[in-house]
This record gives sequence, structure tokens and C-alpha cells, in this order.
Amino acid sequence: MVRKPESQLAVPASGVVLTAMISAVLCFGSVTYSVAQELPQNNSDETWTATNVASMENANPWRLTQRHTNSSNRTVDIQRIEVLGPDGQFQPYTETETERVRVDDTMTHITVRTYRWYGNGGRTLAWVTEEEARSTTTGSRQSVATTSSLDVNGNLQIVKREVTDTKTTSPKTRETETKLYLSDNDGGLTLAKQTQEVQNRRDDHTIKVIKKTLLPDGNGNWKLNELTEKTVQGNDKDRTTEERVSRPDIEGRLSEISDAVREETENVGGERSSTVTEYSQQIPGSTDDGRMHWTQRVRTVQKKNSEGVIIEQQVEQSNPGNPSDGPQVTSKTRYTVQYGSLGSEEKKSIQVPDGNGTFRFFYVETRKSDQVPPAP
Repeated sequence: MVRKPESQLAVPASGVVLTAMISAVLCFGSVTYSVAQELPQNNSDETWTATNVASMENANPWRLTQRHTNSSNRTVDIQRIEVLGPDGQFQPYTETETERVRVDDTMTHITVRTYRWYGNGGRTLAWVTEEEARSTTTGSRQSVATTSSLDVNGNLQIVKREVTDTKTTSPKTRETETKLYLSDNDGGLTLAKQTQEVQNRRDDHTIKVIKKTLLPDGNGNWKLNELTEKTVQGNDKDRTTEERVSRPDIEGRLSEISDAVREETENVGGERSSTVTEYSQQIPGSTDDGRMHWTQRVRTVQKKNSEGVIIEQQVEQSNPGNPSDGPQVTSKTRYTVQYGSLGSEEKKSIQVPDGNGTFRFFYVETRKSDQVPPAP
């Protein structure tokens, strides 16, 4: 039963800060090299739990509990976020339940339900996303994802629908078209954005991706809002990726606004390193001179053995107020995973410099899981 929301539970950390903290644990970004994706996937029935506890400077600690169950054709993942309340005890804040059901060899149904807790301690369904995806043996895929949220009367109303159609037009070419519909003032849905992506694979192990984002111009026509060009060269052990983003100026002429180059290597010992260098035409606090400027460099090193993983990352950025100062280290991240016979333990810490250039701990997080570790 969906009930009308009451006064929301007071959360010590602001919504913006809390969102940033949650993102830090749910999406480690480039620092983890998608370590979780490297773990072997077990198609048999599996159940595991994990608990993350994190604290960040000037914000209350929070806790994330994850529960995963896989049985036959149904997988359920539940993530509950709790924040420290005024009484010093953790109190539930949000819970997301993701259910994946494999209907048959060509169709999958995904339901994501998000709940919020309010002042009386009760749980209320905040929004739901229903997605149905169909695939073919030729590589084509169609999906429709519909999101509903609570209105002022406590009833679920459709607010967004995303339709994606991917087709393999040739052995080396794949095209994807996405249409985003948003709720309008008449109670219906209006097409608000379109994206068109073409991916080509070459014989020299080069992948070219061109993505166009189109927005309505208000006169019934569609205009190009952004063009992304991505090139991937190399193999799994030695790869270079460049992504350029361009947008039209007031006269409709395309102008490059950002460029990111990622270089990845892996040596014979299995150590992986990555360097991402970013350039931008838009520098906060500086006058736009129409040229591209170096803005950031992210260096990451990953070492892995039978006992676990160690990842270290360093971020360098330019000083917008005084670019002549050169690159300055703005953060250092260390992430470790240690495997045991009954699960794994992970630790992550982020250090940032103070006014004197001394690095202090800004963010600390630990995670314990009873998921069976990968075989050595």
C-alpha cells in the first residue's frame, strides 16, 4: 500500500553531502578498475551480504548494507542506507530493491523499487522503475524503462520513460538509438531528448564511437546539442582511449569543449596502471579564450595477488586562479581488498591537502562481505 508521505526523518548530513558519500561507495570510479566485475560469475544459487561503514569530514557517519540472492532465473539485490541519528544510533534512510527475472532466453524483466523512511519510522515507496529488455541472436536489443514517483497525494505517477533500440547493422557496426520521454503539464509524456550512437570496429583493433545528443528547439524541430567522439586502440593489456566532446556555439558551429585521454597498461607481473589526462575549454574562474587547457590528471596503479588487491590513485589539477603554478596534487586514494576463506574485507581512504599542503584523511570507509572470494 502506498501512503502519503509525512514529515521526513531529519538527516544530519545535507542531501548533497549524503549523495556524494553514497556515490563514493556505490561507484568507486576509475580507482577500482571495476574490481567487482573481475570476480568470477557463479550461475548457481548464491546468497551473500556485505556491510560498508564510512565517515567523511564535516558529515555524520553512514552505513550501507547489501544483500544478494540468486535463485534459478531470479536475482534480488537490496541496498539499505542508514545514517547516524541524534541518539547516536543508525537509522534507515533509503532502501533500493533490484529484482531481475530472466523470463526466457530473449527477455529479461527488471524492477527497481526505492523506499524512504519518514518521521514516524515507517517505510514508504518513493519511486519504481520497470524495465523490459528483449534481445535477439543477431545482437539486437530493445528495452523500455518506465519510472514512476509519488505525487502530492501519495499516488504513483509515471514521470519518465526511456526507450532504447540497439541493432547490429553489420558484423562490425552497431547502432543505438535512445528516446527519453518526460511527464508534461497535461498528464502525458513528451519526447524530451534523443541520442544516436554508432560503434564501428576495425581490423586493426580500433573501435570508433560517435554519439549525437539532440534536443527540441521549441519550434517542432530537433537540433544537435552535443557530439561525443570516442576512439579506443589496443588490447586488454595495452590500450589508449580518447574522448572528445563538442557543442554548437550560438551560431550553430561545433566547437570542442573537452578532451580526455586514458592510457592503460599491464606488465608481465599483472600490475595495471592507468593515466587519464583531461583538457577543457571552460575553466572556472578564467576567461574563455577559445583554446583547450590542461585541467586534470589521474594516475592509478593496481596490484593483485592471491591474497587480494591494492589500488592507489593520485589526482592532479590545475589552479584556475593561477595556472602558472603548474599541476597540484589535490587528492590521494588508497583502496585495498583482502580475501579470506569466509569472505573479503575492503578498506578505502581519501586524503586531501590542507592550507599548508599537508595531507589529511578526508574520507574513510570499510566493507566486509561473506561473498565467497575468487579462486586463486
